[in-house]
Order: sequence, then C-alpha cells, then structure tokens
Amino acid sequence: MMRLLSNDRPGHWLLALLLVGLLLGLLAAPFLFPGTKALAVAARIAIFIVLAASYDILLGYTGIVSFAQTTFFGLGAYGVAIPLALGASGWAVVAGGAAAGIGASLVLALVMALLSLRVRAIFFSMITLAIARFAQVLAAEWRGLTGGEDGLTFTVPRLISPAFRLFPAPLLGLPISGPVIAYYLILAVSLAAFLLMLRMVNSPFGRVLQAIRENPFRAEALGYRTILHRALASVLAAGFAALAGAMMALQLRYTNPDTTLSFSLMIDILLMVVIGGMGTLYGAALGAALLVLAQYYLEPLLAALARLSGGVPVLPALFDPGRWLLWLGVIFVLVVYFFPAGIAGTLRARGRAA
Repeated sequence: MMRLLSNDRPGHWLLALLLVGLLLGLLAAPFLFPGTKALAVAARIAIFIVLAASYDILLGYTGIVSFAQTTFFGLGAYGVAIPLALGASGWAVVAGGAAAGIGASLVLALVMALLSLRVRAIFFSMITLAIARFAQVLAAEWRGLTGGEDGLTFTVPRLISPAFRLFPAPLLGLPISGPVIAYYLILAVSLAAFLLMLRMVNSPFGRVLQAIRENPFRAEALGYRTILHRALASVLAAGFAALAGAMMALQLRYTNPDTTLSFSLMIDILLMVVIGGMGTLYGAALGAALLVLAQYYLEPLLAALARLSGGVPVLPALFDPGRWLLWLGVIFVLVVYFFPAGIAGTLRARGRAA
C-alpha cells in the first residue's frame, strides 16, 4: 500500500482516516447516495481533486503563482467538446479530442514558462492572469467554434449516455446506467492521475522542485537548471489540468466559458489548495472535497437549520440559505485559524511533533 502511495505516508492518524474515508466515500457514492445530484457532486469531487492537485504542483511544490490553470482546464474540455458537438462520435473521437486538448495545453504551458518565468514572480502572475482572461474572452466571442456564452452541448458515446443500461436489473438496488459507468471511469482516471502526481512529487524531480521553492538561488548554485525545472513543472501541471477538463466535459455533456474558464473557478482551485494544505497533494484532495461539498450542500443545510430554529429570534435570519456564501467564508476563516498550514499540512506537522 505504501509503495502505491510512493511511500508518502499521511503522517497523522486523523489525516489517514480522512483520506480513507474520502476514497471509500467516492467508491461507494452511487450506492450510498442514489440520485443525479449526488452522482454529479461525487464526479465533480473526483475531477477537482486532479485539478487542485495539478495546481498544488505549481503553487505548493514549486512556488509558482499562476492564474492560468483554468485555461488548460478549458482546453481539455473544449478539446473533447468541439469534435463531439460537430457530429463526430465514438471513443476514438473522445480520446483524440482529449489528446488534442492536453497537447495544446502542454505547448502553451511550455511557451508561457520559457517566456515568462525569468521575470519576477508578481509579473509572471500578472501575465498568467492576462492569458486566462484572454482565453475566457476568446471562448465567449468565437461562437462558430466554441458556441460562445451558450457553450456546446453534445452526445457522448453510448456506453456513458443516460439511456444506456448495462444490466436489465439493478445491482444492489442501483441501476447501472451510463452516468454511473461514466462516474466510475472518471473516478478510475482521477485516482490513477493522482497516484501518478504523488509519485512525481516524491521522486528526485519533486525534491528539486521543493528545493527551488525554498531557495532558487541555492538550487541554481547546486547545478540545477531552475528555469527548466519550473518549466517542466508548469507543463506537467497543465497536462493534468487539461485531463481534468476533458473529464468534466464528458461528465456534464456540455461546456461553456463559465464552467471551465471563469476567474471564480480559479479562485475555487486556489481555495482548495490553501484549505487542504499547500505542498501536500493529500491536502488538495481534502480541500477539493470540502469546497465542492460546501458549494452544493451548505445552502440546503442552512435551509434545514432555519426551519428547525423557526421559534428562536434572530437564528432563522442568520441561517437564511441566501447567506451561504457568508457561512462559506466563516468556514474558510475557521480552517485557516485552526489549521494555519492547511488541514493536511497542520496534521502532518502535529504528527511529526508527536
């Protein structure tokens, strides 16, 4: 098991318990929580684990602050969506579209890195922000290719289409339909991608990235080409982000600039990494799960609390579902206060100190 995790132990019993619970929850989600919404939330968690972990390679392990991660996410999504929306079909088209989106992301990330990483960190961040904004505007305006603000709706392969049934009778009470199959395909790819990233950051290459993050001048003095290592980290992170985008397109059977390229999505990714703990891919997984669950279920939870506290002054207004963003902010502040290095980072530090 430790070899599968690249010998990267969680480092604290509570962190290990949270990770095991997350994995088991995702594996059993369609059976434990039947329904379209629950399946969509579980799939989104799996996808955003890959996306947040890819950004953690940049921010947490290499110290690169980029705002263009959604650009690569969008390239992966549109790479799959465009050929399917044009009428092509089949798994070869899906694979080819995903490969095209990932390939375009790799090239763009390499060009961005080689041209921009030599400048000061803040200027590089501004460059990536400008590129991300340009990509969003381009997708919104190029209606003939991307569908503009309306986006693209398309038909996925029959195996993962809503009308498909693998078995005539339910399995353990769950009809094995196309969306369920799509979910487990997404989960399998997400798990493989996460384990591959975990192997990367625990390899000698990953150690060099951490050395560059801590002191780039010392790493350069030791003979490491910091620009090339940063560029390679950017390229790898872009490839995984594009893979996540391709999975998102298949899961939604739809894509538009808001779902893949918006700046609010970039803020969500940043929050996931910070909440979970920078420089720990385990933290990215926990942060993605926590934020996605809060976005989907915090509002209904507040509505239930408002009903239960109907006879108590002030409380119904305090628990008004329209204030869910306020409560999300409160949760974020509490996490930062009690877990200053993120959930995984703080628990690991406590485990080492014990």
